Amino acid sequence: MTEYFERNRKRFASFGVVNTLPGEIIDSFWLMIDRNLKGLIPLNSLLHFILINNQGTLTIHYASPENNIAISMDLPFIYEEGWATDVYAYDNGQQETILLPAELPAGVKY
Repeated sequence: MTEYFERNRKRFASFGVVNTLPGEIIDSFWLMIDRNLKGLIPLNSLLHFILINNQGTLTIHYASPENNIAISMDLPFIYEEGWATDVYAYDNGQQETILLPAELPAGVKY
């Protein structure tokens, strides 16, 4: 069985993500995966996150219906209109990437 989202793999952010979100927020996805998800639940190769405007600040929400778990992380960043609301983390077994829905590899669906 493949273990997904191992810290020793190369990690990237897609062109769309880098041009849409600040670096500190991109890093927050990796922190959430490493500190709040990995080891708590079995992770699939594709994780779906939702960016939420929480009274003017950013909340990142992750839900896994198959594991009956939802986690939200409030961040100390002002929410910016125009940010993507859906962001994915994808692990192809060799590298991990934070990307937008339009950038998902062909055949990969949530």
